[in-house]
Amino acid sequence: CFRFYLDSGLEKIKKYFKKDCKKVTIRSRFRICQLSYFQRKTSMAQTQSSANLKLINAAFAAMLVGMVGYFIYWGLGYTHYNNPILFIIATMFGVFMAFNVGGNDIANSFGTSVGSGTLTIPQALLIAAVFEVSGAVIAGGEVTDTIRKGIVDLNGLDLQPMQFVFIMMSALLAAALWLLFASRKGLPVSTTHAIIGGIVGSALCMAFMHKIDAGTLIQWGKLGEIALSWVLSPMLGGLVSYLVFSRIKKNVLDYNDWAEGTLKTIKQEKKSYKEQHRLFFEALSETEKVEYATKVAHDAQIYDEPDFEPSELQSDYYRGLYELDNRKNNVDSYKALHSWVPFIGSIGGMMIAAMLIFKGLNNLHLGMSNVNSFLIIFMVGAAIWMATFVFAKSLKRKDLGKSTFQMFSWMQVFTACGFAFSHGANDIANAIGPFAAIMDALRTNSITAQNAVPPIAMLTFGIALIVGLWFVGKEVIKTVGTSLAEMHPASGFAAELSAAAVVMGASFMGLPVSSTHILVGAVLGIGLVNRNANWKLMKPIGLAWVITLPAAAVLSVISYLVLQVVF
Repeated sequence: CFRFYLDSGLEKIKKYFKKDCKKVTIRSRFRICQLSYFQRKTSMAQTQSSANLKLINAAFAAMLVGMVGYFIYWGLGYTHYNNPILFIIATMFGVFMAFNVGGNDIANSFGTSVGSGTLTIPQALLIAAVFEVSGAVIAGGEVTDTIRKGIVDLNGLDLQPMQFVFIMMSALLAAALWLLFASRKGLPVSTTHAIIGGIVGSALCMAFMHKIDAGTLIQWGKLGEIALSWVLSPMLGGLVSYLVFSRIKKNVLDYNDWAEGTLKTIKQEKKSYKEQHRLFFEALSETEKVEYATKVAHDAQIYDEPDFEPSELQSDYYRGLYELDNRKNNVDSYKALHSWVPFIGSIGGMMIAAMLIFKGLNNLHLGMSNVNSFLIIFMVGAAIWMATFVFAKSLKRKDLGKSTFQMFSWMQVFTACGFAFSHGANDIANAIGPFAAIMDALRTNSITAQNAVPPIAMLTFGIALIVGLWFVGKEVIKTVGTSLAEMHPASGFAAELSAAAVVMGASFMGLPVSSTHILVGAVLGIGLVNRNANWKLMKPIGLAWVITLPAAAVLSVISYLVLQVVF
């Protein structure tokens, strides 16, 4: 085998230089042998990785197909086999929409976590599977109502159920197609923008075909409020993240840099000081060396005693050494890690706890008073502060920068969970809201009926979200996580915490704002602090934001006309 690699390496040299290589040394041949071996090994690893990737892709595709197939089987019975073909097509449109919500909106949500290196794609998938669906089921009711009735009020019109179904189906397909295009280009756009544009477009088309006054159909005032919130979303996200991260940078990151730089300078001074005294000692006469060595030996004996006094030192060497060590001891390099980081973690924990209690668990009608709720929030904050402080103490002997980022990585995982919950509370409704309306219309033959979204529907759409994140979310993750601004665990934590706070504030008001705009604004706020924001990339992103609603509206009109012709 060794001879084979030697000969293989020799042949490669001959082909490269095109001349006789008999003068090649054994050492050179051996190095070529090593190169050939590692090239083969790398090629085999890449082949194995490619095979594993294909296996994972097949597993995700099989999971989605199996779940959708079971849901269609269940849904046909749920809708009493009313218009089964239409229900199957509507299911495909709804799942396709959820797939693209995952590929764009969830990818945007986890871009900071993956871009900073805190989470891997599989870990992001796991968090999305749990918290996105939980947020939609527990806290997504108000936004679903806004999507369903707040923008286009169809309940007050004398419409046939099929007209209502076609409007919602057209909106789902149009929004999904636009999201797929944006995801392939790596552009984070608003799924809320897209679905509302789709509903408005198909509703206006229906109104024009049936000579209905569009002024009574579209809630223009509500649409104006939402449009205003789209402008405010990135501004608020950027402002909050700028304020949060600027405090973190000043009180934690910059302090750590100063402490490490000061300690490094003292270490260099100490090394130089010892060298100077070595040269000084060598220049002394024999008698002076004996006398000076006696003083140094005395000082060395008492220097490490805990109760020694500096006045007891006899040699200039140890007096100077004491001054350097005293300067070093006065630098509390772990001050920020032991004080600010636990405080910041407790604030973030209390914000996430408040979001869960007042927005999520409140819908379960647990009967908790405000006093009890706030006590729970404060207990969560105290517990997180205590746990973070104890963990930070255990990192005292380790690298300061790595220890700090390790702490923020843990906190970023926590904020990623909270942001996933708040994202699910808002944006999964963009797919499940119109589809739930379609199911109710097919089941009851009425557009006014509204039932709770079945858990099996939430599970199916949740799986579609995760599969979409895996297949088409990588470009958007790259854009948000690395291209807009350089991210690390501390900045990623600040961006996610700020965005979660703004999103949940909007969810309290029942406004389907865009978490995409908020998070992109938060990332740019980080870039403003670090002065590395990629404003050139905002040109295509901003253009995509502007044309999302009209593009979805046009696609929805076309879809509505096709459905009218086919059915």
